[in-house]
Amino acid sequence: MNIKEFAKTYEPKGMGNITELEVVRADIEIKEEDRTDQNHEPYHVMFIVVDSKEYRVPSSVVTQLKAVIEAKPDVVTFKVTKTGEGKGTKYQVIPL
Repeated sequence: MNIKEFAKTYEPKGMGNITELEVVRADIEIKEEDRTDQNHEPYHVMFIVVDSKEYRVPSSVVTQLKAVIEAKPDVVTFKVTKTGEGKGTKYQVIPL
């Protein structure tokens, strides 16, 4: 395959965000890792893996999900929406 054809289908291997998923199973495995960014600064990340792609799970989502599970222990699936950008980003966990 030449580089032109390769570039047409290329998808960077960045991490997605849980809000990109239509539905998330409540029993999916969550992982935590310490990583280094492009500036060689360390950071801690929580993420899930769906179809071989990593999706970041903000700590505020985990906190909200805990409250949802306390109110509805039999929750099977949920969705996460977000509003705002950067430090002003707000997430909402919606049980389905």
